[in-house]
Amino acid sequence: MRANEKENPGYRTYSQTCMGTKFSLLIDGHNIQLANHAAQSAFKEAHRLDKILSDYNSDSELSILSQSSGSPDSFPASDDLFHLLARSQELAHETEGAFDITIGPLSRLWRIARFKKVLPTNEKRINAQERMGYQNLVLDYDRKTVELLMSGMVLDLGGIAKGYATDRMHTILLEHNVTRFLIDAGGDILLGDPPRGKGGWKISIGGRKHPGLPNLVLANVAIATSGDLEQSVTLMGNTYSHLINPVTGIGLTTLAQVTIIAPNATQADSLASACLVLGSKKGIPFLEKKTGVQGFFLEQKGNKTVLKKTEK
Repeated sequence: MRANEKENPGYRTYSQTCMGTKFSLLIDGHNIQLANHAAQSAFKEAHRLDKILSDYNSDSELSILSQSSGSPDSFPASDDLFHLLARSQELAHETEGAFDITIGPLSRLWRIARFKKVLPTNEKRINAQERMGYQNLVLDYDRKTVELLMSGMVLDLGGIAKGYATDRMHTILLEHNVTRFLIDAGGDILLGDPPRGKGGWKISIGGRKHPGLPNLVLANVAIATSGDLEQSVTLMGNTYSHLINPVTGIGLTTLAQVTIIAPNATQADSLASACLVLGSKKGIPFLEKKTGVQGFFLEQKGNKTVLKKTEK
């Protein structure tokens, strides 16, 4: 990691690969030594969390928890893991399972399907669904312990972990008195104070473009986009996303995109994932009940891409 000081002597850009994607950090400040130290500390925190929250790493705390599924013994969770499990369960209850971190068995099944370009059999899909369900994840808030009631459960924090890591990087930067920054975690963005002399950071909403999507000047908010075209596979005439509906057990076929603006990255990341499953009909009323949250939905209707958004 090193600062890129050629483009603008006041802006310093850093990047590292973490959680399977590129994390970039832009700091607006004259103090090079302070910026370098703050960036190093922020990335160190992101890598620390990756070792806790990864479902790809068999030695991560999350993977060890999954391996304990079906055990009669409670699992003592670290503060970070327990916090994220609690946030995930709250959203699972709020969305009636549209957001469900026990989706791991289905995630792995569809990864294989995309690689082999063959649909999972009904038998395999049903078997995977029998080993999931947010109701089978039990948290003891007093002791900070976890129980996975079914054997063979696999937790997947892919819809929330990047956001949480981004928020923790934010905290580390503030501890180093760095307040003017932009963090881009694979497309999930967290903004600090505006750059010097500006009202905010210029942000183009969404990954897929649409004339109705705005260009905004923002500060001290998070923006996350979730879409089902990024990692898809076309099988038997249908395009299936890497994003799965936990209720049906099938990769999404909606060809949609959701962008969320929220007070923090954990919320933006998880709400974008949940609302892609909910769709605009359920997702917009759901978001409009939340303080400081905006949502933009792009959905395919025949040959047209339709934009819908929250109104408050």
